[in-house]
Amino acid sequence: MPKAVDGPYDIEAVRKEWIGKKTEARRGRYPVEHDPIRRYCHMVEDTNPLFLDPDFAVTTEHGGVIAPPAMVSYFSGNGAWPRVQEQNLMGDIPTRGARLINMNTDWEYLRPIHIGDRLSAQSEVVDMFEKPIRLDPKAVWIVTENRITDQNGELVAVGRNTLLTHRTPEAVAADTEGARA
Repeated sequence: MPKAVDGPYDIEAVRKEWIGKKTEARRGRYPVEHDPIRRYCHMVEDTNPLFLDPDFAVTTEHGGVIAPPAMVSYFSGNGAWPRVQEQNLMGDIPTRGARLINMNTDWEYLRPIHIGDRLSAQSEVVDMFEKPIRLDPKAVWIVTENRITDQNGELVAVGRNTLLTHRTPEAVAADTEGARA
């Protein structure tokens, strides 16, 4: 959750400080393995033999089972248990409001994920800007990019996430009243 700032807020100063900041690259807790792929596919009812059938997959250009692209976050993350505190840029970015909405997530998958791959992730703040919404004429939008690489440093996937932070109606009203005084 972004850090709401009381008082004056200079979006240009915040942009200058935060755009380009990155987390440390973090290696996923688990290597890419067939069993989690199989369980995921059964859960979402995906019957693609490239994900489920090792005998079939070995005869394809991939040479074996690959993971569904949607599993890139699972294999590059810390897993569900035991909990690990992950570095999170979002918690430190100063914004006008503490309300947060995830507006958009786009992924570009650059190559298949193979059994045995070890994925790592690194996040970066790539843009911040003010854009009005009905509730808040000075809402702050934050764009982050998550780059996933394999054990050789080869880029596997890139995810872009757009977040919106805004103030409560009461905070907007108080700001408007303060500007009139």
